Amino acid sequence: MHDSVEANNRTPSQPIIASVEPFIGSDYVKLESEMFWPKIWQVACRVEEIPKPGDYVTYDIADESIIVVRTAPDTIRAYFNVCQHRGRRLTKGCGHTSKFYCRFHGWTWDIKGENTFVLDREDWGEALNTENLRLKQVQVDCWGGWVWINMDPNCEPLQDYLAPVILRLDPFELSKMRYRWRQWLIFPSNWKVAIGAFIESYHLFASHPQLLRNPTGRRFWMQTEGRHAWHGDAGPRGGEASPAAGLSAARGQEGMDPRIAVADDLEMLWETLNAATTETFVKAAKRLVDELPAGATMEQVGAHLLSTARSDDAARGVIWPEVTIEQMIAGSAVWHVFPNTVMIVGLTTALCYRVRPNGTNPDSCIFEVYVIERFPEGQEPKTEWIYEPDPSEEKWRLILSQDFQNMGEVQRGMKSRGFPGIRPNPSQELSVVHFLKNLADYMGTNAPRPIRTEPSPVTDWCE
Repeated sequence: MHDSVEANNRTPSQPIIASVEPFIGSDYVKLESEMFWPKIWQVACRVEEIPKPGDYVTYDIADESIIVVRTAPDTIRAYFNVCQHRGRRLTKGCGHTSKFYCRFHGWTWDIKGENTFVLDREDWGEALNTENLRLKQVQVDCWGGWVWINMDPNCEPLQDYLAPVILRLDPFELSKMRYRWRQWLIFPSNWKVAIGAFIESYHLFASHPQLLRNPTGRRFWMQTEGRHAWHGDAGPRGGEASPAAGLSAARGQEGMDPRIAVADDLEMLWETLNAATTETFVKAAKRLVDELPAGATMEQVGAHLLSTARSDDAARGVIWPEVTIEQMIAGSAVWHVFPNTVMIVGLTTALCYRVRPNGTNPDSCIFEVYVIERFPEGQEPKTEWIYEPDPSEEKWRLILSQDFQNMGEVQRGMKSRGFPGIRPNPSQELSVVHFLKNLADYMGTNAPRPIRTEPSPVTDWCE
């Protein structure tokens, strides 16, 4: 896989420089509302949030608002969240309803979008009819247990848009996972700064040194797939690169007992992130010292851990998906699903991020983190979105608090007169370049092209 990454992703001959305008410009954010967000498939919610007919979620994106509602056991629809009379929004948040009622003048619609009441309708004569009173629909589809929306009536099918992601991640049966926890806050950075902190791992060396152990750090391979990108662990810096390194939880120092290293690393993830592993794996790892002899190799430790964790899960009613070693490597990678979702998928769990602009403020975003997991049938926890505005370690645990410490400072630093523009690593931060180029393709000629090469300020890197 690592060889294919090298072959399929051209490294630019000149250093890359990207304009700060897409990150700090108020005009750019307003243009995104016109040119970008209405034309892109994006996650609105999880299917589990609207299990019964009448359940709905309000999805706000930039200055637009969408109602996602289950209208029948097997049908989900989405509408622009606006009264067809004077433009008042109809819903806020989530809930259950049999009708959408405008609190301004009482106009009413059923959950299928048909108007059922207009006060003194006869005053309009023939001007009002079934068609022009109906709520305006938004394209909606489901994959992986998520509900996706697109405001463009002529958009490509979701299956085509997500094709490379579906190919790699379908084996993990993400639709069978349910929320374990979910939390959000409003953060003082542009949404692109926030998502950019999670689509590369080049930052681990300085931002999360506790994850590396090895003083030289790690290198990371990266692959672009259509609009999307994914990356993973290529091994110790200075060592022989191997994508299979991503299967090893341990980042142990040379000579360290791999039984202890694996157990320590999984427990650290559990304590400092509460994600990227499961309680089953943590408990099985703690038994490695008792169940394997001293001198066991990392390969033996990994195989034993997978076997015992699988048996432990099966005993409690959690059946693993059937995946190959190659598919497990794909799952151990970090996926950037363009534009604003990140997924780190495991055998029975996934850590996910979704970032949205907070209205049209270029210095603010809605940042959401959640974990989904496979549970025994009937034992899925009941969860709600928790708003936690304090970005501290106490409220968000160590790893996320470390990321938060960077994001706000990046947003402020980009406004400095001494900053010429961002210079992504052309190999290990290729996803950042890919992200900005894809964004520019949607934004058109009215927006500044974000990707340039030095020393020329006008030459596009991506042809």
